[in-house]
Amino acid sequence: MTPFKPVDILRHELIGLNVKVMLDSNPYNTSLSGRVVDESRNTLTIRHDDRDRIIPKGNALFRFTLPTGGVDVEGSYIVGRPEDRVKRKMKRRW
Repeated sequence: MTPFKPVDILRHELIGLNVKVMLDSNPYNTSLSGRVVDESRNTLTIRHDDRDRIIPKGNALFRFTLPTGGVDVEGSYIVGRPEDRVKRKMKRRW
């Protein structure tokens, strides 16, 4: 995988990245961590302890682990089909 900057996470492929759920409206999903194995328009599927857990994107705060460090992403920013999110133009907020 080609290294990328944390600011490019919103336009990058998420499948294969390590992730931890920092906050979620469902308290059972908080502190869940693993590898992203699938992504749909509204959910991320995370493999945690040999089980696949489906987490809604819109209600969660995720921490993705990159080779250059970790980055926190609010789930509402990554809601959308993955193939459309990669093409979407984003306003820089920083």
